[in-house]
Amino acid sequence: TSTSAPSANLPPQLEHFARELIKQGSKSFSGASRMFGNELRNSASLLYAWCRYCDDVVDDQILGQGEAGSTETIDARLATLSQQTADAIAGKPDGEAFEALAWVVQAHEIPARYPLQLLQGFAMDAREQQYETIEDTLLYSYHVAGVVGVMMAMIMGARHNATLRRACDLGIAFQLTNIARDVVEDAGRGRIYLPGAWLREASVAASPEALLEDANHEAVYSVVLRLLDSADAYYRAARYGLPRLPFRCACAIGAARVIYRDIGNIIRDSGASILAHRAVVSKRRKYFDAFLGV
Repeated sequence: TSTSAPSANLPPQLEHFARELIKQGSKSFSGASRMFGNELRNSASLLYAWCRYCDDVVDDQILGQGEAGSTETIDARLATLSQQTADAIAGKPDGEAFEALAWVVQAHEIPARYPLQLLQGFAMDAREQQYETIEDTLLYSYHVAGVVGVMMAMIMGARHNATLRRACDLGIAFQLTNIARDVVEDAGRGRIYLPGAWLREASVAASPEALLEDANHEAVYSVVLRLLDSADAYYRAARYGLPRLPFRCACAIGAARVIYRDIGNIIRDSGASILAHRAVVSKRRKYFDAFLGV
């Protein structure tokens, strides 16, 4: 079952804050959000604004770029964010990003555990956690993307547990695709999200240096393909949640599902050479995929 979106009682300054942050920080989200109605777009923008702010604080960046110049340790920044988030959920927000979160969780009755679980995912990144098994990678994907899928589904009015689980599946699928696409880019930043056990099975050391060696690209690519197989299982499961969403939302999410899944198809079609550059979906192919998704 689903509930209708809340009435448009969003303070104008808060709406302006979220819209401007998205324009500066994410062209892709800004474009995708146009597929939603105005009320849903406002709520999604507010949730994104809070996510973007927290991610930047953890990474000590401004809109994902450059250094913000914080003198706090990572643990101190995370502790501050956790407290500010808890305060916002309790109706005592401090700052526009937390006012945005407070409005969204109250308007859509989003349980406190989901925003706090997302912060745990940011912490896993900040502390450069190691991922030994596929279960470890899936847990990370849940925290940084699965819970976002759940919150977005709740913004769309979903309340049925099965629908929320399918939304979580889609978030995890998106994140696994991100990991597969960004293996070399992440390794260049000293981060590995591929399961270490899978890499060793492919005779590759679970180190950034090993992933960056041209001689290892074929072996690394075999692990990427294995991860994409895992992602496909989540994409397939996610499809069963679409009929329970409002029609316009189901069309938008269905299109996003097919477009993002196509990144994996491009990686498969390109062979190991894809590790030398990032896989992207062309505009023409996006339009075709969007048609298939609907």
